Amino acid sequence: VQLRQFGAEVFTINLVGRLTLRELGVLMTAIMVAGRSGSAFAAQLGTMKLTEEIDAMRVIGVSPMEALVVPRTIAAVTLMPLLGFYSSLIAMIGGCFLAAVSLGIPPVTFIARIREVVPITDLYVGLIKAPVFGAIIAIAGCFQGMQVKSDAEQVGLRTTAAVVQAIFLVIVLDAFFAVFFTWLGWD
Repeated sequence: VQLRQFGAEVFTINLVGRLTLRELGVLMTAIMVAGRSGSAFAAQLGTMKLTEEIDAMRVIGVSPMEALVVPRTIAAVTLMPLLGFYSSLIAMIGGCFLAAVSLGIPPVTFIARIREVVPITDLYVGLIKAPVFGAIIAIAGCFQGMQVKSDAEQVGLRTTAAVVQAIFLVIVLDAFFAVFFTWLGWD
């Protein structure tokens, strides 16, 4: 609607397509996964540490890293590209709907324009960033969970720290990726 003031509402499609696939779809997904899964990883492992389940695993010869941390990390790395792609797709469908309702741009025009102006490299950028973000979220959550030492209050503090740490690292890495992909010429 703001672009309409300048007669540039057709660029809405460019903005929705490129920003969604390249940046916002994966970034917003990573922030939500950090809040949901990163905190769950920290809370689960922290509680297991308090109840001495992790010590019991070590006693019977099971590595907590292999049994608890690696599966969570693999799951996050595997599923983040799928979740990022799904959220980007839903965001573009929402953008198409709002463009039709607010700006009178028909969905057929929206889809045709998306295909014209959004290069496939934007999809690749999002799909490359997603597993890295998943790894960061899982590692931050598991690391903070394993740092719990004394009481239940520590679980809450470490869970909060895991979310803050994961979101901060995801945003910093996103900025790094923006510079890196611009340097590669994928802009």
